[in-house]
Amino acid sequence: MKTLRALVVYESMFGNTEQVAVAVARGLRLEGVDTALLEVGSAPRALDDLDLLVVGGPTHAFSMSRASTRHDAVAKGAPEARAETGLREWLASVRLEPGAGPQVVAFDTRATKVRWLPQAAGPAATRAAHRRGLATVARPMGFLVEDITGPLADHELERAVAWGRDLAVDLVDREAAVVTRAE
Repeated sequence: MKTLRALVVYESMFGNTEQVAVAVARGLRLEGVDTALLEVGSAPRALDDLDLLVVGGPTHAFSMSRASTRHDAVAKGAPEARAETGLREWLASVRLEPGAGPQVVAFDTRATKVRWLPQAAGPAATRAAHRRGLATVARPMGFLVEDITGPLADHELERAVAWGRDLAVDLVDREAAVVTRAE
């Protein structure tokens, strides 16, 4: 069986989403998926040879961040360099060959006081990925942050590792089913 490859791309203003991304990547690796982890500003525009793309970002104004909401985060203490590129802009710039591209799944971070959001960054990223022609393989996952700047709520990192492991197991099962059908 071929080595399965994943890429976790994250946007993080205060480091909380980055922590979740690291934990998700760890879960994928624990199940044997070759996994790279990149901040959105360093992520490639071409997604060749990937089996799974995991994207994550903070929820800003019930969606993915925008330049204005990232600048608001900088005003609240986030590093200025993190305001340059967001998940929204990166997803819009991804280049894909027709009918190609990895399967995708999204996650977001959101404040505990508004944990049941009607809209959030994860579902918005999923819709953006669909518009780019990427197939999603799971519902978006939300992870809780105590306040805008953090910290993460108790046990969220453990949940993120477990979710990463679940994604890996599902990916391996889908690949095995494809190989079986081809034989």
